Amino acid sequence: MTASHPTDPQAFARSWIDAWNRHDVDAVLAHFTEDFEFASPLVRDFAGEPSGRLRGRAAVRAYWLAGLAKLPDLHFELVDVLAGVDSLAIVYRGHRGLTVEVLQLGPDGRAVRGQALYPT
Repeated sequence: MTASHPTDPQAFARSWIDAWNRHDVDAVLAHFTEDFEFASPLVRDFAGEPSGRLRGRAAVRAYWLAGLAKLPDLHFELVDVLAGVDSLAIVYRGHRGLTVEVLQLGPDGRAVRGQALYPT
C-alpha cells in the first residue's frame, strides 16, 4: 500500500477478514495507524464508551478483545470491497448480518479512521 491508497483493495480486505477470522487482534491492528480513531455502535456495549468512539491502538485493542470474548464464534465473510480517494469500504457478513467497515487511509496506506456500520 502506498500514497494513501492500497495497491490492491481486495488484498487489503482479504488480509483484514483473515485476521479477524483467526481472532488475531494484533494482525487486525496492523492495518491501522498507532493513533487511529474507531467508531461503532458496539463500542457503547463492549467498551462502555457513550460516544461510540475510541482512539489509539490500546483502547481499540481492549475493545476488540472484549468483543471476541463475548462472541467466541465470530466469523466474517467478505462480500465486496469499494475503493475511493484515500478510503476503502469493506462489505461483509458477520454476527449482525450485512456490515460495512469504512476506512480512511493515511499516507502509508494504513487506516487512520474506521467506522463500522450495521443494519438497523
